[in-house]
Amino acid sequence: MYIVVIGWLYVALMMAVAEATNSGGTVLGAIFTFLLYGVLPVALVIYLMATPARKRAIKAREQAELAARKEGEPAASGQPDAGGEAAAGPVPPVREEP
Repeated sequence: MYIVVIGWLYVALMMAVAEATNSGGTVLGAIFTFLLYGVLPVALVIYLMATPARKRAIKAREQAELAARKEGEPAASGQPDAGGEAAAGPVPPVREEP
């Protein structure tokens, strides 16, 4: 599928070169042509094509966490103090002297 992406970028690049070398064209117009006809559509297509892989990775990670919980291991999470242990102790408020 990447051959389609490479081909599309080649065509967009050739359009940009044609616009830049045309007597009525500008380099700025060529840059916008390459970005709007080449980079943006290709980025969107690649993002949409990668959606099933992202969903599979999320499901695999969730299954691994579920299996780890069933085995008694603490779940690995990105949140602090999510290991289930109590905090060391409460922190008293600091009062200013009048």
